Amino acid sequence: EGHIWGSMRRTAFILGSGLLLLVALWNSVTWHLQRFWGASGYFWQAQWERLLSTFEGKEWLLYILGATQVPVLLFWTVSGLLLVVDTTGKPNFISRYRIQVGKNDPVDPMKLRQSIHTVLFNQFVISFPMMVWLYPILKLGGDPCRRELPTFHWFLLELAVFTLTEEVLFYYAHRLLHHPKLYKKIHKKHHEWTAPIGVISLYAHPIEHVVSNMLPAMVGPIVMGSHLSSITIWFSLVLIITIISHCGYHLPFLPSPEFHDYHHLKFNQCYGVLGVLDHLHGTDTVFKQTKAYERHMILLGFTPLSESIPDPPKKMD
Repeated sequence: EGHIWGSMRRTAFILGSGLLLLVALWNSVTWHLQRFWGASGYFWQAQWERLLSTFEGKEWLLYILGATQVPVLLFWTVSGLLLVVDTTGKPNFISRYRIQVGKNDPVDPMKLRQSIHTVLFNQFVISFPMMVWLYPILKLGGDPCRRELPTFHWFLLELAVFTLTEEVLFYYAHRLLHHPKLYKKIHKKHHEWTAPIGVISLYAHPIEHVVSNMLPAMVGPIVMGSHLSSITIWFSLVLIITIISHCGYHLPFLPSPEFHDYHHLKFNQCYGVLGVLDHLHGTDTVFKQTKAYERHMILLGFTPLSESIPDPPKKMD
C-alpha cells in the first residue's frame, strides 16, 4: 500500500512539474508572438477597416468572399500543384516521396476527371449554400464582420476549440459512415481511391460531404462566435491539411500523411484527424505495428522515410 501511494505521489509530482513547465513555456512563447502581433496589429486593423469601408452595407458579400472564395482559391492552388506531379510525374524527385509506390503512376485521367466534377459539385452546390446559411447563425452570437479584430491569444483559444471540436465530430461521423449499411451507399465513394491524391480530399457522396467534411469544421466558429478573419484562416487550414493528408506524398517539413493514407489502404484503422480518439478507442492498434507508424513523423531532412525506414520485404509463396 505504501509503495502504491509513493508511486502516485511521484507520478503527481512529475505530471505537475511538467504541466507547470508547459504553462511557463507556453506563456513565454505566446508573449513573444503577441509582441510581434501587437507590432503589426495596427497594420492589419487598418487593412480590415479599409475593407469594411469598401463593403459598407454589403458586409455579407465580404463574408462570402472571405469564408468561401479564399479557402477555395487556396484549395485549387495547392491541389493544382500536386496534380501537375500526379499527372506528369515531374519534377521527378518528388516521386521519391510517394507513400504507396507504383500507385497512381500516372493517375487514371478518366477517374481523375470524374473525381474533379464531384469535388466541384460539393464545393459550389453544397458547401457554398451551407456557408451562406452559416452567416445569419453567426450573427446571432456576434457580427462576424465586427470592426475589432480578435487578439492573438483569443485566436489561439479559438484554434484549440476548433481543432478539438473537429476531431471529436469527424471521428464519430467517420466511424458511423463505416457502418456496413452506410458504407456501401455513402462512404464507399470516397474509398474508391485506395491510394489517395490531394484533390480527392473532397471527393465524397453529398451526404458524407455535409456530415463529415462540413459540419465538424463549422461547429467551432458557431460555438465561439468567431470573427471572419478567424473563420477564413480556419477553413483555409482545414482544406490545406486535408489535402496534405490525402496527397500520397510524405514531403519534407510538412505534416505526415501516413496516418490517413493507411486508412485508405486498410479501411478499418485511423479514423480521426489527430489520432487522439483512435488511440483511446484502439482503432490504430494495427497501424502501430507497421513501418508506416514509424514513418508517421515530420520529415526534417530530404531523404525519403520510405528509404530510411523501408517496409519489410514481402514473403514469397
